[in-house]
Amino acid sequence: MRGILLGCALVMTSASLFAQQSEAVITYGFKNNGKESRGEQKLYIKGKQVRLAPAGRQTEQQFLHYGEKASYQVLNSNGEIFTLKKPFSEYVKPELIPGIDTIAGVPCKKAKVFIRSNTIEVWYTNDLTIKGTPAITVAPGLGLVLKTIRNGNSETYARQIEYRTVTAEELNWPVDKGTIVDEPSYQRQVIESRYTTLPIFDREQISWGNKIDNPQAETLNATYKFAGGTVILKKVKLPATKPGQRLFAELVQYSNGDAYDRTGSVFMIPTDKAVTFLQGLQQGAQALPAFTGRNGKKYQGYVTTDSYVTPLELMRFFTPFGVRHFNAQARIKGYDWADSAVYKQDISDLLPRLQGEVWIGIYIGNYDKGGHIASLSFKYYPGYEGEGATEIKKWVMPVFNSTNLMEMAGQEYATLFDQDSLTVTIDVPQGVKNLKLRYITTGHGGWGGGDEFNPKLNEIFADGKRAYHFFPWREDCATYRLLNPASGNFGNGLSSSDLSRSNWCPGTLTLPVDVPLPDLAPGKHTLQVAIPLGKPEGGSFSFWNVSGVLIGDKE
Repeated sequence: MRGILLGCALVMTSASLFAQQSEAVITYGFKNNGKESRGEQKLYIKGKQVRLAPAGRQTEQQFLHYGEKASYQVLNSNGEIFTLKKPFSEYVKPELIPGIDTIAGVPCKKAKVFIRSNTIEVWYTNDLTIKGTPAITVAPGLGLVLKTIRNGNSETYARQIEYRTVTAEELNWPVDKGTIVDEPSYQRQVIESRYTTLPIFDREQISWGNKIDNPQAETLNATYKFAGGTVILKKVKLPATKPGQRLFAELVQYSNGDAYDRTGSVFMIPTDKAVTFLQGLQQGAQALPAFTGRNGKKYQGYVTTDSYVTPLELMRFFTPFGVRHFNAQARIKGYDWADSAVYKQDISDLLPRLQGEVWIGIYIGNYDKGGHIASLSFKYYPGYEGEGATEIKKWVMPVFNSTNLMEMAGQEYATLFDQDSLTVTIDVPQGVKNLKLRYITTGHGGWGGGDEFNPKLNEIFADGKRAYHFFPWREDCATYRLLNPASGNFGNGLSSSDLSRSNWCPGTLTLPVDVPLPDLAPGKHTLQVAIPLGKPEGGSFSFWNVSGVLIGDKE
């Protein structure tokens, strides 16, 4: 009996000693649906100072200071340091609920936190000197959090509590806190630090009829203007592709005087053939390879040949009716007009063509001296870069593009579909398989009988066999009303920008359609696009802007 009492006394004395310890390292593990997950994270506690060391790649350091009852988040972004200090009182307050459990040998009470529609159960103790939490947003002021379960299935739990001296290197308390910022500013800095932004154009004017003074030589990072100023072009140096990387193009556009919805295109000019679209811009549309349609018209630069590759369309967009410039002239109660149109698209499939020194351009068709202002940037989001990362090799070949980027310099509108299909002969190289066609299509002809306002069947043929067909049509244009202050209003209450259109709405992107072409083996093939073009009325006519890029896997 005396031995049992002595043993109990020793346990109580040991627990009491641990309760007084002020330094420790806690190792947390993870479970998902009850099964162990890989990885771990640590909590370094030295008195009232705590460092959270989450698993995986981190862009910031996180700390807790129990003397100040505040958290610190410190970000080093390209050598510039930003710090957010946030009081514990500003975090979501936990709700204490019945329940106990023993975690890593420590009796714990239970609480619950609701964060952004997520229910997080928390097991904690406030009987110890040491305090901390494995997640900075989960009850940092509650005590020592030893287990959390998010939405009933994602568990973080303490595997080990090691009472020992924590070194200065382990605590790594920030000496230089850099610029102290508020939470919205800090969160933006954190997000932007995770990827790389490469500016291409910054607030460039795209307009008609102003004086153009281009650099004489092919200068890197200089802006050139063509087609009366409706095309801007720049030679830029793009980084090499990394395994798993994603590339997004982001375009910001607003009116600088033009009130209309206009066709826009972001494109890259291939220069790996004897004739390039750049020569057309410099010398005129007559410098481009042309074919004569059955209607007798000449169509310049539409299809890839043995000596010429069409522009690679990265993004098709449509400007809204006068966003920003006309906002103040079209004031309507309850209509909070947008400041600008923002278009953002994943163009990762085209990465093999977007490396090294390339020509990138933007076209917005208009006849206005003020025109439009546009900015373009490429955003590179990293993928998996660890051991075992493999690069997926792609073959990318632009094969046709009937968008007349040189519209204001005499390049013909795509009216050939009245009597003919758009036909191109392609040569698939050896070692390429799993082909698909990245196809973008929009119909134009802006009167009641024009193809812009009437659905038309698009058919794609490969070697004479129909591979795909659909009606490109958008019925969601009214969603973007607040981008269109200068849009006309009709007697029935509709706005012009509300009307359904052939695959485009004012202020939106037109997304590509992926057409599988699994039967295309290496060798020569013929692709055709057929659209039943509507008949002209007076001086009005219809046309279709279509572009196609073949993409395949390389062995």
